[in-house]
Amino acid sequence: MSVGLLGLGAYLPERIMTNAEWAEYVDTSDEWITSRTGIHRRRVAAADQNTADLAVAAAEQAIADSGLTVADIDEIIVATDTPEVYIPDTASFVQTRLGAREVPAYDLGGSGCAGFVLGLDIARSRALANDRRVLVIGVELLTRLMNWQDRNTCVLFGDAAGAAVVGAGPGMAEILAANAGTDGTRSDILGLEVGGTRMPFTEERARQGLHKEIVMHGREVFREAVRRMTAASMDVLEQAGVGIEDVALVVPHQANQRILDAVGDRLGVPPEKVFVNVHEYGNTGSASVPVALWEARAQGRIQPGDLVLLTAFGAGFHWAALLVRF
Repeated sequence: MSVGLLGLGAYLPERIMTNAEWAEYVDTSDEWITSRTGIHRRRVAAADQNTADLAVAAAEQAIADSGLTVADIDEIIVATDTPEVYIPDTASFVQTRLGAREVPAYDLGGSGCAGFVLGLDIARSRALANDRRVLVIGVELLTRLMNWQDRNTCVLFGDAAGAAVVGAGPGMAEILAANAGTDGTRSDILGLEVGGTRMPFTEERARQGLHKEIVMHGREVFREAVRRMTAASMDVLEQAGVGIEDVALVVPHQANQRILDAVGDRLGVPPEKVFVNVHEYGNTGSASVPVALWEARAQGRIQPGDLVLLTAFGAGFHWAALLVRF
């Protein structure tokens, strides 16, 4: 039985924050940010918006795009590192806000920017095993939970949500192969340490702002991201029995322009075959791949019959890749 993406959706908050605006908060400039990341703008959620708001908006669009109704959804997976509340999971809020049946609904938390592609891999297995239609959402409200005084990290991120419905049949894009992995020995190079049982949230740590202190060892993250996304991509191509020259478009996690360029070089694809929107939205975590895929299709960058390669990495250190044919 084949399994495919049945529908896609995305939500981008209305507020656009330019690089120049960051100079009000930290010692930086448009030139400094652009030269190091390729980012020009990002979206920032409104004060009255929370994670579930973004997730529901993207989910409703994906369900409508699939030609289904919310009553047809058998399972909900929400990939996020910025949950609505600590307990229960964000999927619980999404399930009731959508008006879905009492279906299994759960979060993939802590997997960082690889979360959505990991979610697609899980959804594929659930569709194969139980013939389920699974709603997969990648959503982050990163600007709400980061340190706006740390210029090395705060300028990188934006808020967004993307979603897909996965189910039996080729749909709009048949899933041909998937790959995912984890190297926990590199868990120290990217993450947020305060808030768990090892380093609980305390009043003193809050005063110091440590609960918003993102750990990011840039050079090591760069090396691991390029290596892992490239290897995972080559694996799914081998599984499907195709070459990189057969791929019409690569849709990678939009971390920064340097990583995107390096992955394209390693894979041996020309720049025009690598979809890029990091300049418009920054790093939106688990939302970046579904938003990029949704936008690529909307722009006409994907045609019937095209092979499209998705690849992502995230804290953990996790990575994942997926090959689909539209």
